Amino acid sequence: MKIIKLVVILIVLFSIQLLAKEKIEIEDGHYGEAFWDGNTFVQRCVDASKLDENKISAFVDGEWQEFELTNFPEIFMSWNIKERLATLEEITKGERPNLEGPHNAIVATYGYRREDSRFRVNNAIKGCGFLPKREKIKEINRMLAETDTLHFMKKLEILTGMYEKADSLFDLNKQISLELYANPKRGTQTFLNQMTNPTSVFVYMAIPTFKLKTIAYLLHPENPDLNDYERDVIEYINSIHSYFHGEFSQEFIAVIYNVIEVYNSSPGNNNGRGTLIVP
Repeated sequence: MKIIKLVVILIVLFSIQLLAKEKIEIEDGHYGEAFWDGNTFVQRCVDASKLDENKISAFVDGEWQEFELTNFPEIFMSWNIKERLATLEEITKGERPNLEGPHNAIVATYGYRREDSRFRVNNAIKGCGFLPKREKIKEINRMLAETDTLHFMKKLEILTGMYEKADSLFDLNKQISLELYANPKRGTQTFLNQMTNPTSVFVYMAIPTFKLKTIAYLLHPENPDLNDYERDVIEYINSIHSYFHGEFSQEFIAVIYNVIEVYNSSPGNNNGRGTLIVP
């Protein structure tokens, strides 16, 4: 009887392993149709069930690993907020914003070989920003909805006020972005890589400059299994994008970049040159 029980347990464990493997190993060579279920998807290589504890699990290097999120150091926050405020001020004066700085991150990913390439590695520039704290996000979503029709200059004032209160408003271990172009017929290389391997690395064209090693968590707005917080995140990232760039006819895929390591990559500095500064 004990032998039978042991065999059953082994069969169950083996089945679980096969299911886990099946969920995250997708055949290369296509544009990612296998990731989709109709018009939506679930990113199966990430488990964000402990995200409220600042932990996230991901299938990396052939195994599930748990990562602990780390907060941005003061040197990063000081640079980031200063540059964002300066950009908003320039826009109010009628000047065009520079491409360099904290908004436009160069994001490196790796994992999936699309049918039109011999390479799995990819690099793309993504507009990014901060995500409100869990306890603040509903309030900020309401505020954005209530002020969305104000004059653009007034909206810039509101954005300035948000950045001036960054430490109290924002979750300081995350960056956010949108996946604007992936769909069931054609996946962008960034999307395909992150659906296969969520490790994603930010660098910025700036001095000082920093490198963020992150776990990307993708959320599709039509996924019926999203929890309340995830729906708030999708609403916020799409709302803040439209708040500045104008209204869009659809909600886009939201991406939370969960920060695991921060490096100072500034040149000519003994504490830079790719030095790990947190954790």
